[in-house]
Amino acid sequence: MVLYASPEVTSLVAYARRRRWKAEDGRPGAGGKKTGRAGSDLRLPVPVGTVVIDDRTGAVLADLDLPGAEAVVAVGGAGGRGNVHFRSPIRRAPEIAEPGLPGQERSLRLEVKLIADVGLVGAPNAGKSSLLRAVSAATPRVADYPFTTLDPQLGVAELADGRRLVVADIPGLIEGAAGGAGLGLRFLRHVERTRVLVYVVDGAVTEPWEQLRMVRREVGRYSQELLRRPSLVVVNKLDLPDVQALRSRSRRRGVLWCSALTGEGVQELLEAVGRAVAEAPRPGRLEPTPPVRRLRARTTSGPPVVERRSWGYLVSGPAVERLVARTRFDSEGALQRFQVALDRLGVSAALEEAGAAPGDTVRIGEMEFEYQP
Repeated sequence: MVLYASPEVTSLVAYARRRRWKAEDGRPGAGGKKTGRAGSDLRLPVPVGTVVIDDRTGAVLADLDLPGAEAVVAVGGAGGRGNVHFRSPIRRAPEIAEPGLPGQERSLRLEVKLIADVGLVGAPNAGKSSLLRAVSAATPRVADYPFTTLDPQLGVAELADGRRLVVADIPGLIEGAAGGAGLGLRFLRHVERTRVLVYVVDGAVTEPWEQLRMVRREVGRYSQELLRRPSLVVVNKLDLPDVQALRSRSRRRGVLWCSALTGEGVQELLEAVGRAVAEAPRPGRLEPTPPVRRLRARTTSGPPVVERRSWGYLVSGPAVERLVARTRFDSEGALQRFQVALDRLGVSAALEEAGAAPGDTVRIGEMEFEYQP
């Protein structure tokens, strides 16, 4: 199964409605030593910016951050061998064939991380959505209550030199956002791919600089690398007299002031943002988690593990489990070969040593047998 990043896909809603996906099965072989056709790959589109995570281990399998990027997330099983592979001078027409091995099954978690040039970050009601409307043609919902924006909104801002910037309005952050308060983790992950952060401060609150410190603190708790990302600070609501008075007495350097309502200072903000984006490096991509390499003894160096259970005996080990998966139990010739292989692997001796008696249940993988010495 292959996942690939497609600009035509904007959400993961298809994967919320359907949880299980299966590639096509391969086809059996035929006479004349013909190998069966392999099953076709199942190719599934996801939005650009999707991170693929193994839900069981938490390992990052792929970061599909560019259009056309793709990753193989589950592989098919190897095909079996036909009876021609078991011919010998003594056995000219063997009635033995191997089934193919099952394909890989995986539980995946897909996360979309927004890709934008600029991320507007701030507390709820700081005016980020209004500012997005002021700098672009986007029309996000605006209202005077917390969490008006529950999902990131995108807009395209055009600069005087003709450049275009993708600007993202990130939903508001509150105290404890880095720990998940107010859906903070869901919001913060979307700023990981922005090249420049613009901290939007509500100039009309009692302590605007404390609000700025709180937002930066939550960003830093989430990611120190994100806190070091190139950034600008803009104080919004300059149309209000109290904010105008705050600007006149403020001694903070490098702070921009604007009114998303009247447009005052918006052009100066866009020019500063354009310079910052031009100088900012592209955020790094998530590298796949290296696979854990486990050293394992050769399967032929000793007998498989035999465990006594209340219902009988459980036999485990890579070699014997593969043998079960490769055996057709509806063939007498295959059963004879299976018994010989069990003896060769030391299973029969191990069961006898463990105290197995005739008629006891023996389980290997998904198959159960009656033990007969």
